[in-house]
Amino acid sequence: MRRRGISHQAAVILFDLIVLLAVDTALLVLYRTNFRYLGAEGVLAQFLLSVVSVFLFRFLFGAYRQVWHYADAPAYMKLILADFLALCTHYAVQQLLPFNRMSLMRTMALFAGDLLAVMSARMVYQYLYKIKSRDSRLSEMLRNAIRSLTGINIRPGDADEGALGQKTNIAIVGAGRIGAALAEELAANPRSTYAPVCFIDNDPEKIGRWISGLRVFSEEAITEDFLAAYPVQEVVFALPQMDAEKTRALYTRYKNFGCRVKVYDYPLAHTEDGARRSMREFDFEELLFRRPEDFLSPETREYYTGKTILISGGGGSIGSELCRQIARMKPKKLIVLDVFENGAYDIEQELKIAYGRDFPVVPEIVTVCDREALRAVFDRHRPQIVLHAAAHKHVPLMERNCVEAVRNNVFGTLNIVDAAEEYGAEKFIMISTDKAVNPTNVMGATKRLCEMIVQSRTGGETKFSATRFGNVLGSNGSVIPLFRRQIAAGGPVTLTDRRIIRYFMTIQEASQLVLTSGAFARDGELFVLDMGQPVKILDLAESMIRLSGFEPYRDIDIKETGLRPGEKLYEELLVKGEDMTKTASEKIFIEKDQPLTKEEIQKKLDLLQAACDTTDDEKVKEALQQVVPSYRPPAEESKQ
Repeated sequence: MRRRGISHQAAVILFDLIVLLAVDTALLVLYRTNFRYLGAEGVLAQFLLSVVSVFLFRFLFGAYRQVWHYADAPAYMKLILADFLALCTHYAVQQLLPFNRMSLMRTMALFAGDLLAVMSARMVYQYLYKIKSRDSRLSEMLRNAIRSLTGINIRPGDADEGALGQKTNIAIVGAGRIGAALAEELAANPRSTYAPVCFIDNDPEKIGRWISGLRVFSEEAITEDFLAAYPVQEVVFALPQMDAEKTRALYTRYKNFGCRVKVYDYPLAHTEDGARRSMREFDFEELLFRRPEDFLSPETREYYTGKTILISGGGGSIGSELCRQIARMKPKKLIVLDVFENGAYDIEQELKIAYGRDFPVVPEIVTVCDREALRAVFDRHRPQIVLHAAAHKHVPLMERNCVEAVRNNVFGTLNIVDAAEEYGAEKFIMISTDKAVNPTNVMGATKRLCEMIVQSRTGGETKFSATRFGNVLGSNGSVIPLFRRQIAAGGPVTLTDRRIIRYFMTIQEASQLVLTSGAFARDGELFVLDMGQPVKILDLAESMIRLSGFEPYRDIDIKETGLRPGEKLYEELLVKGEDMTKTASEKIFIEKDQPLTKEEIQKKLDLLQAACDTTDDEKVKEALQQVVPSYRPPAEESKQ
């Protein structure tokens, strides 16, 4: 490979030397006025001086280390700068020679002619390398002419590196910076399986013009016949600022045209600067909901930087996203505490791949129900901030496993609260749920009691708070993956009741708002996140079916299965809607709730512990009703 590179470099140098000598001959010998004025010795001196000055600066600027079929604008700018300095040097040095001199204009003409010739040759070579002969008659004619005149066979990139066969023609929606970058990337990569054929854009300044060798068409011009004429097999969106409604409309339109639709580089998990872009299928979350926002302020990021942070349930969907967000803030140490080793291992490996093997992430496989094991972890790491995300959350499962729900959610929270207090953590932030508001199920009742435990621990060195939000897109057990599987299986799509509405937030937004509320926390607050407008689950199911290319009730049916035990038609976020205080973030509010004392909470816990000791789920439910006054089981609620 190295020998091939050297021979290629030598060929470029030889070509440039021939071009320079040809230009010198034209201007110094064939141009009779110059020859009579300079004389033979002067012409020879100008020959040698031009060769030395040109190649000196081209070598200094790395012109012969450049692989020219991958050249970009900076490579050509370096060549131009090198030849400009060579011109200045040539003109200055010739003033010192004891021969007749060329005028500045004649010197500029010589160097400009040489630069024009070598740049034109490089551009033609780059064009012939990139453009396959089957795509352009002009490129084929130029290759044949060069082969006939010089014997040089310039093969296109895929012929050099192994063709992959027929490529997929794509139209790029968005002729801006990202769309142009995609077109350039695909054109420069001979191994790519995609061939861009045109741009689609609504900017009147771009319509009808050419970008990266592709024509820009307006959206109005795109019809099914137009796409078939190219032909376009896939449409790729490269518009990161487009709102969800516009994206959804265009997605549906191109799907109806029979094209596969993909997106380039704006997933819900936003890429960091310099991250690798990718072309992928749309996620339903992007088409059904607004684009997620970044809520982390510089002050919030600074708060977590350089601190030892423990995340319980760190291998779960919420916990692992908290780990990702914290990792970007450069903590001193990140402890991932989870009873399930697979999740903890996965997030540990993900962070080490992203931030290097030395990133300070430590998985601890411990259940929050094991009080002594928790104390050992706190003693070993002394976390400054504790984010408590560990909990059983599936409503129907917890209705059938009440004892386990109470032991894990309530007494597990009590254990980690006590450990944080005992070992001097600065802050403790518990993640709660909208199901804790006027709960009708065991899971919601346990989370409400957890909020009460956290709020009772005010006045000490550790500052406690809880953050409440609704359903999280992308979390384990989310309705969207269920609907997706049912649609893929041909239906029917099932929902418990056509009237059900739910609040939704992306997993990134929820995690960022939890971290922001944690930074705000002073002591004992119950933070409530603004979840936006609720979504009707029936509308969600119908939209997902249509976006999959089917018609609801005709191609794929939607069936009701009846409300599950403990399930509500709608969720609430506040206990008392009027008792709410604003914070510095417009998305975060504080609910005013009168906390119980530590002693009052202990009496409730003793009663609940006695019920758990019986291992009788019904007695546990009865005890929960006594300790959580707002808890109304389904049977009781139906009587009202």
